[in-house]
Amino acid sequence: MHIHILGICGTFMGGIAVLAKQAGHRVTGCDASVYPPMSTQLEAQGIELIEGYGPEQTNIAPDVFVIGNVVSRGNPLVEEILNLGLPYVSGPQWLAENVLKDKWTLAVAGTHGKTTTSAMLAWILEYAGLNPGFLIGGVPQNFGVSARLTDTPFFVVEADEYDTAFFDKRSKFVHYRPRTAVLNNLEFDHADIFPDLAAIETQFHHLVRTVPGNGLIVANGREASLNRVLERGCWSPVERFGTAQGWTMGAADVLAFKEEFQGALNWQLFGEHNRMNALAAIAAARHAGVPASFGIEALGKFENVKRRMEVRGVANGVTVYDDFAHHPTAIATTLSGLRRKVGHGRVLAVLEPRSNTMKLGVMKDALPGSLQDADRVFCYGANLGWDAAAALAPLGDKARTFADLDLLVAAVAAAALPGDHVLVMSNGGFGGVHEKLLAALENQPQRHRDTGVS
Repeated sequence: MHIHILGICGTFMGGIAVLAKQAGHRVTGCDASVYPPMSTQLEAQGIELIEGYGPEQTNIAPDVFVIGNVVSRGNPLVEEILNLGLPYVSGPQWLAENVLKDKWTLAVAGTHGKTTTSAMLAWILEYAGLNPGFLIGGVPQNFGVSARLTDTPFFVVEADEYDTAFFDKRSKFVHYRPRTAVLNNLEFDHADIFPDLAAIETQFHHLVRTVPGNGLIVANGREASLNRVLERGCWSPVERFGTAQGWTMGAADVLAFKEEFQGALNWQLFGEHNRMNALAAIAAARHAGVPASFGIEALGKFENVKRRMEVRGVANGVTVYDDFAHHPTAIATTLSGLRRKVGHGRVLAVLEPRSNTMKLGVMKDALPGSLQDADRVFCYGANLGWDAAAALAPLGDKARTFADLDLLVAAVAAAALPGDHVLVMSNGGFGGVHEKLLAALENQPQRHRDTGVS
């Protein structure tokens, strides 16, 4: 089969391309901007990429066009496909019909932590010798790739609640029909497509409806929203984590199930959010036959996903981290975890409110509270429909906003002292700010912690 993918350079659609290629299909694709690293990864797989959405691409004559949710009506290629009556399908539906249909699918859903938890789960299964396939919205460093196809029954998929395509407004995860479903957490997000939290809860209940009676739902027991979802109706066994009735992790990272000791986790990650992610992954892997003791041992060798508290470098004694956090809850938990790690060390938060929800300003009032654990805040406020400086005013002199990226970089470099920790948070490339920060820090005169004077 020849498939042509529209929006191929997105993380999810790029993963679809890799899986299709590994399955033996001919794969081509297009996107508005074809650039590294995704373009490099895809071309290395022998996948031909085309810049833009020219209608002449219908002449390629694939068996089917696989259309990503980044593409909407009015797109010239989409309009040509519709006018000519050519076959098309969404990415999630193609995945379900061509990859997942014969698999034991383990789907990880939730507002936060999907990528990390999916990576943990895939690694636990790998460590246990189950050789799972997976499609994850990031690059787990234990694997070095975001997607792979294997001939085993097990497949781990990051189950996103975002809509499927311009012609299918259900959440992506409704297509996956998992036997094991993780409901990691649930908050309001994606204000560009959901009017309120109740609308997202409805989509999560659609997912619950697809889990078979001999499957398992692993649910965060601390989330009232998930309790409401399950109270609408549930036809599968449920194991909760984060409460004494289910999976818990106490002092010294001691793991228990229904208050029965399972083992102690010795690992490199930190933060309560990662402890909850680990509980979910261990519980889900146990359903697939991996004892909790194996899961605990595997996570001792787990390397986090790129862009999840990833150290990008150290310059002049200042450590620069990269993190994908972009929702106020994720920002708060990421900062809290770093604060616990560094103690009294200074944390300089560098934030780009880039997600569609953040650009709409829906969450702006929650930003000051989410940044409390930072000693200094530097916000890139360009291209927003709201005033970032006004939103961060409750933080006083601790926060500064910039419309120019180079000025932001210079301000951070001037403020940073040896021993400081600079945490960059964005769900995009942020204009290569990490490399710019490291270069600017390297060029700073030698400074001293006691006075900050050259």
